[in-house]
Amino acid sequence: MTTNSKIVVVGSVAVDWVITPKAEREESVGGAAVFFAMAAAPFCSTQLVGVIGDDFPAPAIADLEAAGVDLAGLERAEGKTFRWKGRYHANMNSRDTLETHLNVFESFSPKLPESYQDADFLFLANIQPTLQLDVLEQMGGRPKLVGLDTMNLWIDIATDDLIKVLGRVDVLTINEEEALQLSGETNLVVAARKIQGMGPKTLVIKRGEYGALCFCEDGTQFAAPALPLENVVDPTGAGDSFAGGFMGHLARTGDLSTPNVRKAVIWGSTMASFCVEGFSYDTVRGLSREDAQARYDRFVELTRF
Repeated sequence: MTTNSKIVVVGSVAVDWVITPKAEREESVGGAAVFFAMAAAPFCSTQLVGVIGDDFPAPAIADLEAAGVDLAGLERAEGKTFRWKGRYHANMNSRDTLETHLNVFESFSPKLPESYQDADFLFLANIQPTLQLDVLEQMGGRPKLVGLDTMNLWIDIATDDLIKVLGRVDVLTINEEEALQLSGETNLVVAARKIQGMGPKTLVIKRGEYGALCFCEDGTQFAAPALPLENVVDPTGAGDSFAGGFMGHLARTGDLSTPNVRKAVIWGSTMASFCVEGFSYDTVRGLSREDAQARYDRFVELTRF
């Protein structure tokens, strides 16, 4: 079953300088909104809200448009695009941030075009909780599903605002460390239940190469592995690609049941596995539905017993 649902994603658009043990790319297009949109676009209509400077590469705009991403909500401002530089450790699981330049992103105030305000699905990528709340206020009505991502910084310095926005979302996607920090617990299961009590009916904890753990609305849990890969090039954007695949599947099917949420977790892991095999969105660009389905089937086989 497919629907005509569309997703709005609000978040960062960036130019990264990524250094890994295998290679380096100085001008690597990234940002949470970009990775999410490129992963969600194969599933359904995707609308992006973000801001870029006058240095943003024109070919990246063409790539997003070619993927079918609606860029009416992409603001163009004078100055430089948000830039991040980081170096990954040998195991690719951790990294050091070497430089962060917010540039035009520092004064970013999301504005939803009228054509975005009736979207059934909304994903609030990792931005200030006050901005996430503002976006929710701009929606014409309550979306069918609202997803949110956040980070340790906002848990530290904007706890009250984060708690407010959590009370208005359906799905939260964060990593294990953030889940423990947000809940103040040391046990992940206890932490999950506490976070669900804050508002999100579904909690997805991203665990990198160890996969993802989903705490569902009906009280059940679902663990999905990460696909074993021979060649991991750049993990940047894997979590946002996961969210794009996850939300994209739910929007395409319109089915929010627990069994379909479990399938969405596998689709999220599928899109994340493509992302890490190249820099930026290189290995997601032009991805055929057949190739994506074949990798999804590999996940199914991996967990069959």
